Amino acid sequence: MAALACWCVRRRLITVLLWLLALGGVSAGAFAAGSAYSNDYEVPGTESGRAARLLEEGFPGLGGDSDTVVWHTPSGSVRDPGVEQAMTRTLDRIGDLPGVAAVSGPYDGQGAGRISADGRTAYATVTFDDRSEDIDAGEAAAVVETAEAARTDGLRIELSGSAVALGESSGGHTAEIAGVAVAAVVLFLAFGSLAAALLPIATALVGVGTAYAGIVLLGHVMTVADFAPMLGMLVGLGVGIDYALFIVTRHRRGLKRGLTVTEAAVHAVATTGRAVVFAGATVCVALLGMLILRLNFLNGVAIAASLTVVLTVAASVTLLPALLKYIGLRALSRRERRRLAGHGPEPELPTGFAARWSAFVERHPKPLGAVAVVVMTVLALPTLSLHLGTSDQGNDPETSTTRQAYDLLADGFGPGVNGPLTLVTPVDGAGDRLALDNLGTTLRATEGVASVSPAAYGTGGDTAYLTVVPESSPQSERTSDLVDRLRDDVLPRAESGTSLDVHVGGVTAGYDDFADVIVGKLPLFVGVVIGLGCLLLLLAFRSLAIPLKAAAMNVAAVAAAFGVVVAVFQWGWGSEPLGLGSAGPIEPFLPVIMVSVLFGLSMDYQVFLVGRMYEEWLETGDNRRAVRVGLAETSRVINSAAVIMISVFLAFVLTGDRVIAMFGIALAAAVALDAFVLRTLLVPALMHLLGGANWWLPRSLDRILPRISIEPPEARTAHERLAAATDAEAADVLAEEERQRDVRDTTG
Repeated sequence: MAALACWCVRRRLITVLLWLLALGGVSAGAFAAGSAYSNDYEVPGTESGRAARLLEEGFPGLGGDSDTVVWHTPSGSVRDPGVEQAMTRTLDRIGDLPGVAAVSGPYDGQGAGRISADGRTAYATVTFDDRSEDIDAGEAAAVVETAEAARTDGLRIELSGSAVALGESSGGHTAEIAGVAVAAVVLFLAFGSLAAALLPIATALVGVGTAYAGIVLLGHVMTVADFAPMLGMLVGLGVGIDYALFIVTRHRRGLKRGLTVTEAAVHAVATTGRAVVFAGATVCVALLGMLILRLNFLNGVAIAASLTVVLTVAASVTLLPALLKYIGLRALSRRERRRLAGHGPEPELPTGFAARWSAFVERHPKPLGAVAVVVMTVLALPTLSLHLGTSDQGNDPETSTTRQAYDLLADGFGPGVNGPLTLVTPVDGAGDRLALDNLGTTLRATEGVASVSPAAYGTGGDTAYLTVVPESSPQSERTSDLVDRLRDDVLPRAESGTSLDVHVGGVTAGYDDFADVIVGKLPLFVGVVIGLGCLLLLLAFRSLAIPLKAAAMNVAAVAAAFGVVVAVFQWGWGSEPLGLGSAGPIEPFLPVIMVSVLFGLSMDYQVFLVGRMYEEWLETGDNRRAVRVGLAETSRVINSAAVIMISVFLAFVLTGDRVIAMFGIALAAAVALDAFVLRTLLVPALMHLLGGANWWLPRSLDRILPRISIEPPEARTAHERLAAATDAEAADVLAEEERQRDVRDTTG
């Protein structure tokens, strides 16, 4: 690390130009190639997946995405000649547009059910050639423009569906600007130097910008969800600014101790930079753990987010030292520079609130630890009621056309029309056709069913489908219950004695199947992520207790963060004021992605906090001092880093996108609890209670484990000496050493 930092500092112009060239080149490539994101939630082998394939084979014109055009007259009726003529012309124009396979309106012989009972609302279904993930944004925009062109004062027209949502604007840029602005203010207050405050932001923006463009290109070679770039930016800005903050803080400490700018930058990267690389590696390990689920949708998210973390880490240990050399002593505030010039180098000792808090925790570990456990437990309780399912366009911003179309349909036809179920089956002979007619009658009498369409048969007559409209909305648990009732009870009875094999498909069924697959694989996934994280910490800290405590803390942070998410989004506590719509279920892919990200971010603070304690332990062999000094010297920078990360994450709530807002609130809650409850309260309290057992590792295991060092080089000699002696001998050696006492030697 020292050699890399030295090269970057000495050849700082080349380093900066290489990063700018990478940013410009990848961005140009992404601009030329365009985006190719795909929200493909289909899981091979599920019933909804089989229904979709059977429908596509039997009805080639219906295999694409279906969107809806809704129109409403505040007075009169949609059957009035003027309205009917205007909308018929509009639907004909939409049907002639590129990418549109078919348009089914309310004015033909079979469309009477598309007009509401009061006659004021009607809708038409627009079926595209391709699925939503493959639809060209320009084709979708043309449909929207053609429909909206028919609007008049007496005719309101709105649109809904996945393709229409492609054109919905978001507040993503506002979120980025707000998050970065808050981070800049916090950094300036922490450093007192504008130059030092801007460096972490500049470094993170270069790394994240390069990664963002790289994710755009990645979408052309694998399945990448449309929210993956925003998720990568959210995580990248948070960890990128934080990693740079840790290195700049160490650099400033070196300057205050009399090191030259070059020496301070190299030393910061050789010490804290090593911890940054290790922390980034743990984040990537947690993210790449999603690959074991073997779901294309999550594979792209995992690689995209990992790419962002890798590039932000690389920028922190290469670009940042080069920039530190450029600003020189301006990394210190004016007052700090005057003090350095007037009084010379002085060691930076932990004082103020950080030192007092550290001593307070040392004196009262049991009651403080108990308080932390109670807080985490209470916040985690809502997680027990977690309901995975699909949120629908009723959660879109109220001003969006998708939300307004959703509301018009729900008011005119009932909420279930926004998410009908599709029952698809192969058909063999007249007996099956008769059974399908009887099935329609049975379905209409089934609890939770609002209406059932007549069976439609493919051109070959060997495939048929029925559309079932539930009484409840797509995101309602009642709709999920209906799917289960149909699959487990109603359909098996109807299939008895026939060759029918009815599959339940549709949006809700697809999300339910996706959620079931993820929940089934979640224990394996969590076990692998925890196991790999513990293994890395075991290799780094040569201790059994440290990784076990880290695993417990990470689980606590994840559970509490999900408790907050459930309260806000599923119970609706504050979701409306935040502009995130009404209460609804949690997206089925959220637990996997959040577990990966939260485990990785939780490891960051564990590494920086315990890493400093480990340094002090290697130097002194005194656990109480190690915990006290480690907490006193890192709590301030960890808290500053946490405030920055929380600000960045919460700013993404401004996007108005429900999924991104879930990520932002979950990550912000996890970081807040991790930094202010776990790492600065519960972890040090437990370490005081465990004493020397924190650092125990069986010698037989110590001999066979490979060594990963995250401590600075000067601590490695002490590490090797302690490893070569018995515990008692190490204590004797350390007791005989002459150590200069400072304020850190004062016990709690």
